[in-house]
Amino acid sequence: MAAKRENIQPDALSKRVVNGHVLYSHVVSVEGRRTIYVSGQLARDKAGNVVGKGDMRAQLRQVGENVKAALDAAGASLADLVKTTTFVTDIDEYFKHVDVRMEYFGAALPTSTTVEVRRLAHPDFLVEIEAVAVV
Repeated sequence: MAAKRENIQPDALSKRVVNGHVLYSHVVSVEGRRTIYVSGQLARDKAGNVVGKGDMRAQLRQVGENVKAALDAAGASLADLVKTTTFVTDIDEYFKHVDVRMEYFGAALPTSTTVEVRRLAHPDFLVEIEAVAVV
C-alpha cells in the first residue's frame, strides 16, 4: 500500500512566494509507511572538505546533493520530503538563490522552516539543512 500524501495550503494562511516560486507547503499530511530523518547536512564533499567557501549558491547545491544522497541511502528520494529545516548565516543571501533550493525541494514542496543563525559548526559553512521524508 502506497503512502497517501497531501500538500495543503490553508486559505487562512498566506503563501510565501519568491521569484514566482511557492517556497513550501504549510501542511503535509501523510498516512502510512516509514519515516526517515536526515540530520543537518553541510556543504562537505565525500572526503569531508568544505565545498564553496564563501559561496552560498555552491553550498546550497552541495547540501542539496548531500540530502539527496542521504535519502537515496535510505531508499527514499527528494520527492518523499515532507519537512525541511534550514539554518543560514545570511538570510538575505539565501533568498538570492531560491532557484537552487527549488531544484532540490520544489517538486515535493515540503513544509519548511528557515532560520538565520550567527554561526554553524565551522565558520566556513553558510547553510545547513535537515530533512524528514516519508516513504
